[in-house]
Amino acid sequence: MNNPEDEPEAEAGQLSRRALLGTAAVAAGGLIFSTLPEGSGAQTPAAAPPPPPPVAPVDPTKALGAPTSAISERSPFVTTGRNPTGAVSGSSLTPLHQFTGNITPTDLQFERHHAGVPLIDPANYKLLVHGLVDRETVFTLDDLMSLPSVTRLHFLECSGNGRLGYKGIKPDLSPQNIDGLVGNGEWTGVPVKTVLAEVGMQSAAEWSLAEGGDAALMSRSVPVSKLMDDAMFVYALNGEPLRPAAGFPVRLFLPGWEGNTNVKWIRRLELNREPNMSKDETSKYTDPLPGGKARMFSFDLDAKSTITWPTFPNTVKKQGWVQISGLAWSGRGKITAVDVSTDGGATWTSAELQGTPSPKAAIRFRHMWEWKGEPATLMSRAVDETGYVQPTFAVFKAGRGPGTDYHYNHIRAWKVAADGVVTYGGEA
Repeated sequence: MNNPEDEPEAEAGQLSRRALLGTAAVAAGGLIFSTLPEGSGAQTPAAAPPPPPPVAPVDPTKALGAPTSAISERSPFVTTGRNPTGAVSGSSLTPLHQFTGNITPTDLQFERHHAGVPLIDPANYKLLVHGLVDRETVFTLDDLMSLPSVTRLHFLECSGNGRLGYKGIKPDLSPQNIDGLVGNGEWTGVPVKTVLAEVGMQSAAEWSLAEGGDAALMSRSVPVSKLMDDAMFVYALNGEPLRPAAGFPVRLFLPGWEGNTNVKWIRRLELNREPNMSKDETSKYTDPLPGGKARMFSFDLDAKSTITWPTFPNTVKKQGWVQISGLAWSGRGKITAVDVSTDGGATWTSAELQGTPSPKAAIRFRHMWEWKGEPATLMSRAVDETGYVQPTFAVFKAGRGPGTDYHYNHIRAWKVAADGVVTYGGEA
């Protein structure tokens, strides 16, 4: 998952009405190219000429349609895509501002890697469970899939999600630029506690080390209490096998916890008495705080929401009723309420939640707003079942300091100009 220190910030360009509209055309089509590590010797790809616009028959009822196909494709009139911000070490951002429901399309789920995406033959896949266990065991993919499975709706979020909206504030940032390191979907796999019952976990085990099968050997220490709660070894997302970038064939999934602990391509789980203090949780994912202090093992993701419409690069086309829409989620349980403000936080109104909230899952909120052509500042704030309320930018900054690098859950602000152009408002 995301380590903001080694991830270049997206260039937003100069701000003007003309520049905004030009940037909007690029962002809406997902035409943002990846950057390569300095000194890699590789060439940055040149921008390809745009494809010709699709042409539809004047009367579709008078022409035969396309034939059946092995894989369904989107309409040529629908352009979307992730926004890559790195090469083998980096991420691709989900276009949140182009979605309408609660589920993130599988092919648009964000990705974050430390050494690229490994190619793993599922027939050769092995998961070693060892350490403080009675029976050191190697599980194949077939072994895991033969155990009783569960399917659960949960979000997955990178711990660095929101960094540009805090440290790199620019008006021409979209929800994809700011919060594109989050996705929501149905995960299928076997509970970790089922596997631990198979190997006979010993009572002295209080921590574990989860190690991935990529070239970085990404690893994190995970308390046994989480493994015995709702942790899963997942092998499917949204009804199909995991995509390689999501951890195929198997990843560790820890609902509600920062993404880097959800180790992809997991190949080893070692039961220990203490945390491992590996490079991935000391050099990274330790959060600096004011006063020379730091947060370690800050696993849970706090309640958070973000408006996805209307936001940059979109515009409010005309005066009248406008639907404000967005997503809210919490790693500590269910979202119970989302409030929306159209006057920069001076007043708040309850939004409607789309569907029934699920624990540690994202849910869409909606609010109808009558826009009369005046400048406005749109905000949303989430509340979860613990009673926690999403903090303002000022409150968040006061508590965490300007140098904080993870868990950016402050309230976002979007400014609507009198001509309908929407920009990111930062601190509002």
